[in-house]
Parts: sequence; C-alpha cells; structure tokens
Amino acid sequence: MRTVLRLRSASPAVLLATLLVGCSGAGGAGGGEPELGPVAVNPPTAGLSFPMDTYTDTDAERLRMGRVQQTLVARCMARFGFTYEGVQGGGTSAGGPEDRHRYLFGLADPAFAAAHGYDKSAGGGTPAKPPAPQLSDSAYVVMNGEQRGAQGGKIPDAKSEEEAAQVDSGLSAAGQKVPAGGCGREGYRKLYAPTKDSVDLLFAFGLASEAHDRSKQDSRVVDVLKKWSACMNKSGYGGIGTPYEVVEKLGLENETGGAKAVTAATADVACKREVNLVGIWAAVEKAYQERLVEEHAETLALYAKQREARFKLAASLA
Repeated sequence: MRTVLRLRSASPAVLLATLLVGCSGAGGAGGGEPELGPVAVNPPTAGLSFPMDTYTDTDAERLRMGRVQQTLVARCMARFGFTYEGVQGGGTSAGGPEDRHRYLFGLADPAFAAAHGYDKSAGGGTPAKPPAPQLSDSAYVVMNGEQRGAQGGKIPDAKSEEEAAQVDSGLSAAGQKVPAGGCGREGYRKLYAPTKDSVDLLFAFGLASEAHDRSKQDSRVVDVLKKWSACMNKSGYGGIGTPYEVVEKLGLENETGGAKAVTAATADVACKREVNLVGIWAAVEKAYQERLVEEHAETLALYAKQREARFKLAASLA
C-alpha cells in the first residue's frame, strides 16, 4: 500500500524521524502494524498525549471522585445512624503540572536521573493514603455487608445499583435492609455503576494496557529496544533487554537513589535519547491506541457519556 506523508508543517527533527520510522509500518486499520504519524525526537513525557487520555481521569479528577465516593458512602452510613468521615485523601501531587506518562517507557528525564536516579519518591508526590477509620462491629456490618470475621460463602452483591435493588444482603440494621455489599459497595455503584449498561470503570485503562502490550511486539519498538540495549551495553550495563528491567537487573532495589543508581539512570536516559526511544515508542503506542479507539468506538462513546454523568453528580454533591 502506498504511504503518503504529509509533513509540510513538521519541524526538521520530526521530519527526519518520520522519514526514518513512519514508512516502516505495514497495514492500516485491522491487522498488521499500523502506520505512524509524525515521530517527535526525544519529546518530554509531560508533553505526550494519547487517544485514551480523553477517557482517563487526571490525578486531580481521581482525588475528586474519591472524595465523592466517600461522600456517598457517608450518606449511606448515615441512613443507619452512623457517622462516617471516610478516608481523607491528600491534595494533588507536588512538582508542577501532572506528567501522567512519566514512566510509561521507563525513566526518561535526564535532570531527574542525574539528581535522583530511579527514586520515584524523590521530589515530592502524592501524600500517603491514611488508614481507614476504625468501625464498631455493627458499623462494620453496614459498611461491608457481612459480619466481622465472617469466613466462607460469597457476600451477596450486584454489578450495578439498578441490579442491587433485587439483591437481598440477608442483613438488617436500624430496621432497614443493609445494601448488597454494604455501604462501601453502594457508594461505588452509585458513582461508577448506577445502571445495568454501565461500562466497567477499568475499560479505558484496559484498552490502554492492551495498546501498550501490542506496542511491545511491534517491529519498530523491538528495533529501538535493541538499539537502546546495545547502547547500555557500551555504557557497561549488559544483558538488559528493556527499560523496565534496569533496577532489578542491576540490583538497585534497595538503593534506587544512590550513587550507583544515579550513574545507571543517567546512562539509561542518555541511551534512550541517543536512539529516540520515547519518540518512536510513543508514536507506535499512539497508533495502536487509535486503532483500538476505532474498534471500540461505540462502547467508548457510552463510557464518555457515563463519565460526564459522574462529573455532574460530583458537582451536585460539592
């Protein structure tokens, strides 16, 4: 199939990378390796954008929806006479704008590598989640839909709040039936699965993961990984096939921010930049995501509609 490259507005760096990589893909929608769009040269991960990002909550949105879910749980507990303050999460992560794809292809920031090695906890971050509040035995039943210490047997539950109305938990408190799965599950269902046609919360995440798995097998990613591995070997770090293996292969698990880790991380990122690993892999992954978005357009449209409904519910509870 003839490939037409539209590069009139591309920068020289993008043009070069596209000519080297973009023509190697075979096949369009369906089987085979997808064609690539422009391939940026060593793009910062904070600037990466993928089709599935549209359906994925940011850190701030996740924190917000977590608070909404806790509010729904608290309202349920209040029906049974219990005051529940929930798990109070922290604020957004520190360190500037969100970089949701920071480690998608392994460490890629040369400044971070030189300063912190592979220590992901360095430079701030989301505060640790505090423990859940202690519950009395009676409150535990209402929260979890089972007696404390119960063993064996499946807890009556439902996939959606619509279906939960037909499920008997077999438990009562304050003269009322405890909802299937308890208030914890009711809070989740009201937010994420109110109706039978609710799309699984992890559907979009699953597609993104599938695209990533497919990209790993793509010949263009396999090729750039070989080049990165060869570069690492020249730097004194042999036998490492992918960026995800570095810490384990080098035995750095207990000193991710130590001097050895900093040296290795600096070489790792330098090799990624030498072969344009992030630019090429990101372009390949984007192409697979685009294919999956097209294949699952109907379900994703429903997912987006339901996600918007969740945001409206959140606004009404603010």
